[in-house]
Amino acid sequence: MFTPYRELDALLDEFVHTVRGILGDTFVGAYLQGSFALGAADLHSDCDFIVATTVLPTGAAEDQLRRLHREIPTRPGLWTNHLEGSYADTASLRDVAGLGTPWLFCDHGHRELIWDTHCNSPHARWILYNCGITLAGTPAADLVDAVPPEALRESMRAMLPGLLTDLRTWARLDVAWSQRYAVTTYCRALFTLHTGEVASKRGALEWACETLDPRWRPLFIQVIQDRELGWDPADAPRQGSLEETYAFAAYAESLAE
Repeated sequence: MFTPYRELDALLDEFVHTVRGILGDTFVGAYLQGSFALGAADLHSDCDFIVATTVLPTGAAEDQLRRLHREIPTRPGLWTNHLEGSYADTASLRDVAGLGTPWLFCDHGHRELIWDTHCNSPHARWILYNCGITLAGTPAADLVDAVPPEALRESMRAMLPGLLTDLRTWARLDVAWSQRYAVTTYCRALFTLHTGEVASKRGALEWACETLDPRWRPLFIQVIQDRELGWDPADAPRQGSLEETYAFAAYAESLAE
């Protein structure tokens, strides 16, 4: 068992078998990162994966991977619509010197692969090195070097000033899920700035409750409690929570400075 969910384990087993067949000798390994690797996943989580290859997929292999990811969401079940991850070459995956290399990326809820740097981040490497789950192939920690804490902190310093602006490019802040996501992301960024490590969403919120100004504790508790609501585009934020989120964003950015 790789996860607490039999349906997801069965999907991952078939997925890895198929991908391995497509990639042939270029396949190095398949791994879980994100919330499942951090031991904090639930039914509202994405299933974040990395497939390591000797070279980035091109030609027939890329075409077959694209067909596979168009087909998987048409299958029945919950988890077929919740895979998210990238196909990364081992050279650029090894350490933070490979940042900026686009990898073939499956975005959550999408059926078309794109070339993107979404998973090519210090925090994804940190999770792989420290707690990545090896589905097949070479152990994750053998492919990725330990991530320097300052590299993690620097990535958060760069992200925080534009976090809300970036969020607005793909999510509506008048949706409750987006309000919760914003608060959680700020908490995860502050946790990393403080510790030089990576926390799960809930772990970062609990840390924030204990560590940050108590003035924000009701906001963090609201986000923790409302996670069970999941994604609903018709669900508006709790009254006053969006205004509190904007105020907390300014507070978080001031701490980062």
